Amino acid sequence: MVRQRLGQHFLADENWREEIARTIRVSRHSNERPETSSNPYCWIEIGAGHGEMTEYLAGTGAPVYALEIDPPLVARLRKVAKKFPNLTIVSGDVLEADLAAMASGRRIRLYGNLPYYITSPILHRFFQIAPFIDEIHIVIQLEVAIRLEARPGTRDYGYLSVLTQYFSNPSIALKIPAGAFSPPPEVDSALVSLRLPGANPRLGAEEESKFLDFVKVCFAHKRKTLVNNLRSVAEPARVKTVLDEMSLAAAARAEELPVAQFIQLFCKLGRRD
Repeated sequence: MVRQRLGQHFLADENWREEIARTIRVSRHSNERPETSSNPYCWIEIGAGHGEMTEYLAGTGAPVYALEIDPPLVARLRKVAKKFPNLTIVSGDVLEADLAAMASGRRIRLYGNLPYYITSPILHRFFQIAPFIDEIHIVIQLEVAIRLEARPGTRDYGYLSVLTQYFSNPSIALKIPAGAFSPPPEVDSALVSLRLPGANPRLGAEEESKFLDFVKVCFAHKRKTLVNNLRSVAEPARVKTVLDEMSLAAAARAEELPVAQFIQLFCKLGRRD
């Protein structure tokens, strides 16, 4: 039984399951290197469902922690776990679970077929433990996937793009039709792969939340210039001066700036005691 309030759309098509497994290198037909003692890792699966992808992950031999919030599905997954000594079923909510503690010191690889309505909060949750994560593979709404990898100057570039590209290098690995799921969603989906760390320099941990709040202010009104959006941060004359120092026009808007320039702008304007 599907619980609509949980945004459940199960990956029913076996061909698409195999395609995803090959793409994230957990199929027996892929060339994934076995785990070594010098770089131990584990898989954490978010929203394991009926175990559509769980057996692929467990088949790698690495420790797998399959997180599921729906009690009937948890009971079903525990039957699957009897076949795999390296598989642990965890009953809980991804927005509350301590993923770093779950990994017990291992590097983390994440896979999840995410409920579309909470994709952004889940990404924020992942990035809170970014130093422990090597890669993230998520099946999400195609429209949101496009926003994650959008480039500056495009219509889809926004706060979620900056957030994702600050922490990782995202790419759309597969586009998945609605018919691959049961029940089919009303939109197409995509598998997005995020490699960590990202290409951009990182701020100190205590400054990252301030930086992300700063970026939200920059995008607060997309049609307004940075000078207008940043009035709560600095006087317009100061913002114009800094933009000029960065070789940006006084009329520059947030969607024009790559992540590196957001970091530069924050360091000049957004740092506060």
